[in-house]
Order: sequence, then structure tokens, then C-alpha cells
Amino acid sequence: MVGNEGLVGISLFIGGDSPSNWAIVQSAGSSYRLKAHLLKNEFDRNSELQRLLLRYTQSLITQMAQTAVCNRHHSLDQQLCRWLLMFLDRQPNNKFTMTQELIANMLGVRREGVTDAAGKLQKRGVIEYSRGHITVLDRPALEKLSCECYAVVKKETDRLLPYIPPRMLS
Repeated sequence: MVGNEGLVGISLFIGGDSPSNWAIVQSAGSSYRLKAHLLKNEFDRNSELQRLLLRYTQSLITQMAQTAVCNRHHSLDQQLCRWLLMFLDRQPNNKFTMTQELIANMLGVRREGVTDAAGKLQKRGVIEYSRGHITVLDRPALEKLSCECYAVVKKETDRLLPYIPPRMLS
């Protein structure tokens, strides 16, 4: 999952000529598109950018590895909590639009399983869910219901990519 902390297409600067996968936009927002050769040239030229992109790559590898572990060892209820928290971290607020079908595809499970898990969260007052509109009402409860995988990824991401406020333009 990539948000404003990252980018799509890391294969371009770690040795590949072009990405061998697809990116699916899950939520509306703004993004920038950069020509591949410009990123590769800047990566080769600028050690500060190179370090940042390599730290991001390490963070993404941690996320992918932990997701694989989570998918194998934790319940769908815990996986949904982890996924919602990761999605929230990349959103400007606690409300978003997402179909159960898309969530099921992202988690690699059946839609009915997501329906059941989301229903449990709604009954507990953790989320409000109606016709694809999700509002997280109690983030601390969502964190408690999630497995440790969310905390592992969050801690590593925060360590590797600490928030640095944008530079003020003079």
C-alpha cells in the first residue's frame, strides 16, 4: 500500500527497466507523475534522494513481508483491522469510500468474509459502514483489535521515514 509517503515503480531505480506489476488506485487524491529517466538520473546524481528512496524501499519490503505473515497466521478480522489502519495512515481523515469487493481483493479473501468482519466492527462501534462509505469511529479500538503486524510495519516506517515538514518557500 502506497500513499503520500512513497511511490510506485521502485524497480526503475533498483535495476529494472520497467515495473512488472500494476498499481490500483484505491482512493481519490493527488499524485505526481515523473518520467522514468528523470528519476533514474536524479537517483544516480543525488545521494540524499538515493538514501531516501532506499529507506522507502526497505519500508515497503517490510510491509510486504509482514503482510504475507499476517495473511498466513492471523484471522480475517485482524487482517481487516490492519488493512483499515494502514489505509487510514494514508488518508487525510477518517472517512473514505471503499467497496467490500475491493477490500476483499486487496486481502485476497471472499467478499462475504469482509462483510462479516466489517459487520462485527460496526456492531462494536469501531466503524460505521454503509454502501461502500466507511467511517472509523474508534481508532484506538481498531488498533487493539488488529494483530501486531500493523505495529511492526508502522514502527519500521516511522523509523525509516520520519515525518519531515515541507520546506517553506521564500
